[in-house]
This record gives sequence, C-alpha cells and structure tokens, in this order.
Amino acid sequence: MSKWLKKVVNLMKTEQTTNRIAKRIAIIFVIIFAIFFMCIIGVAGYFFYTLAPVDKNSGEEITFVLARGWGTNKVADELERQGLIKNALTFKIYLKANSKVNFQAGSYSLSKNMSVDEIIEIFKNGKNTIQDTISITFVEGKKIPYYAKKISESFPYSEEEVLAKMSNQDYLKKLIKDYWFMDDAVLSPNLYYPLEGYLFPDTYEFERDATLEGIIKKMLDQLDSKLTTYKEEINLTNKSIHNLLTLASMVELEAVTPDDRLETAGVFKNRLNTKMTLGSDVTTYYGVKKEMSESLYMSEINACNAYNTRGTCAINGLPIGPICNPSLSSIVAAVNPNETENYYFVADRNNKVYFSKTYAEQNQVINNLKKQGLWAE
Repeated sequence: MSKWLKKVVNLMKTEQTTNRIAKRIAIIFVIIFAIFFMCIIGVAGYFFYTLAPVDKNSGEEITFVLARGWGTNKVADELERQGLIKNALTFKIYLKANSKVNFQAGSYSLSKNMSVDEIIEIFKNGKNTIQDTISITFVEGKKIPYYAKKISESFPYSEEEVLAKMSNQDYLKKLIKDYWFMDDAVLSPNLYYPLEGYLFPDTYEFERDATLEGIIKKMLDQLDSKLTTYKEEINLTNKSIHNLLTLASMVELEAVTPDDRLETAGVFKNRLNTKMTLGSDVTTYYGVKKEMSESLYMSEINACNAYNTRGTCAINGLPIGPICNPSLSSIVAAVNPNETENYYFVADRNNKVYFSKTYAEQNQVINNLKKQGLWAE
C-alpha cells in the first residue's frame, strides 16, 4: 500500500475515534442535564409542597400568638413548632423571595388547612385576630416547673425559655431593684429556682401577646400587693421576706386549713427558736426533686442539700429558699404564727394535722393513727 493510501486510512480511523468521543461526551452532557433538570424539578416540587396546607381536611382552629418584636425567622420556627406549616426554612426562603413583608403582632386564629400564602396574608393585614385576653389559674402550693408548663401551654414560650428567664442573673438583679421585697438571696447559685415562692398563685388575665417579662411582672405585682397589706406586721418580725416566704411555703405543704397553718407555723417558730431541726418531710421531697406522692429512699431522707431539714444531713434552720409558691393564708401564718407549746405535728391520710408538745406524745398519736388505719406510710 502506498504511503498516501496509509495516511488516508489513518485519518479516517482518527475521525471515527473523534466522532465516537464526541458522541460519548454529548451523551454525558445530556445525562448530566437530565439529572440537573430532575433535581430542579424535585427541589421545586418539594418547595411548593411545603407551601401547601399541612392538612387540607383539618378544621381545628389553633391560636397563634405573634409577639411584638418577632422577626420572620422566629415566626417561621414557631409556625413549624405548632404544626401550622410544613417547613420553616422554605417559609423563610419564600418570604425573602417576595417583597419585604411586615407582620402585625397579635393573636391569630389559624388552621392547618391554610397555605403559607394565606397565613402570610393574615399576618400582613391583621386578619383573624383574637382580641380577648387569656385567663390562667395558678394553683397554690405548686412549684416553678408547674408555672413554666402553664405559661407554655398558653403562650409561645417553651418551658425551657420560661425557666431560663426566671434564672437569668441579670434579670433577677433588675427585679431586685424593682421590688422592695426582693434581695440578693434570690441570686444564690444553690437555689433550684430563684423565683420559687415569689409568683403569687391566683387567676390572672393576660394579653394574648404578653411578653414573658410582662407575665412574670403581673404575678410579682400581685405578691407586692398582698405583702404591702401586711408590711407593718412583716417589719415587726425582723425576718427577711425571703425567709418568711420560705416558711410560708413549708406551711403551705404541711397543712391545709388556715387554723392548722397558724399552728404549724407556731411549731416551726418554736423549733427555730430552740435550734431544733425542722424535720419537715416536704423539704426532703423538694431537696431530691420528688413529688409528695412518691416514696422516699433512706438515702434520699439523708440527702445533703440546701433544702433538706430531715435525716442525718439535716440543715439547722430554714431551707435556702421557698419550696413552692404559697397562698395568702400560709403567708399570713408565717408572719403571725400561733403562740403555742407544741413542737411536733403529723398529718393523717385525710390531711388532718395532729399537734404534740413532746416526741413521746407524737409517737402515741402515730400509734393511734396506725390502729385506725389513718397513718400514711
């Protein structure tokens, strides 16, 4: 074969190879484009899916509180938390893609059958707002975690947020400046809940868009009002408000009737004056963070903490702080306890309290209650 013919053959082979490579590259590009296009379709599909109602068939109305000062990120997160939108991130992206939106604070009646567009329109124009207030009853004798739970059930604040706020040192220092009955005792790092005992149990009417500080302030203002009525008597006790509320909280959990509370406070006063340990079960339960309905182990009875007044590790004197939020009758009992000769008391299964002058007398009472089947083991 001539040299010229060989060159022609080689060129033809090279061209065929180049064509094959070009075809393969074209196929790869087509595949990449198809995958990219499918991804775009998938992302777009998911995006628009998350903008649709959570449940088209739902007719349940949900009260959503949009508090003053909330940004769109906070609104989106709360909407997702309450199950009113499918995805907070796409809500935020959708808002940024549109012109600037100003939401109006307030309480809104929303439903899971609303789309993101409908919800945004409601927030922009202040539609579906609920103008009435929220009524919450805080029962006496309950602890701070109960208050946090009650608040979180009616407002867009989690229990963790409420507890964190009530333990914030800067916030507590501000309260000390604002209220005559508060002092540095609430700043102790050994307190489980610094505002324990200071949130007066009552029925309150709150604005639906109330801030967390506003909610707490209303309860502190109520305690202020109650204590101010007895300010003269309080001054005569020569005791700090913190100690009086601590004593009142113990009385609250140890006795039920106003008369029993006055006498119980008198017993505690006698024991404090004679340097006896208070030996109060309710402080032991609080110290180990157990409910009164639960059983205590001996190790818990003897637990060393700043609250326990029982067992081998009992503190001498009052606990470091209140163990619940007491009622007015318990506060009155702490301020004006009975003058009594009793140093002991026990309660039966029906919460009736029996008082005794001596330990021997108390043991006799306990034996009688056991025989009658009234002793609570």
